[in-house]
Amino acid sequence: MPKLKTNRGAAKRFKRTATGKFKRSQSHMNHILTSKSTKRKRHLRAQLILHEDNQAAIKKLLPYA
Repeated sequence: MPKLKTNRGAAKRFKRTATGKFKRSQSHMNHILTSKSTKRKRHLRAQLILHEDNQAAIKKLLPYA
């Protein structure tokens, strides 16, 4: 059986937690930051757990994660 390829775009965006779930960062933190409040930018820095509906799809993209 050949090795499976990792989707490199997904590998840069998702990391696996110790319990097997995937965490992701939030959007809206790349540009036009001057118009966003400090509180909003601070809350956007936090990582989120990926929703259960999407876990299976990301598992296929990251077979060795």
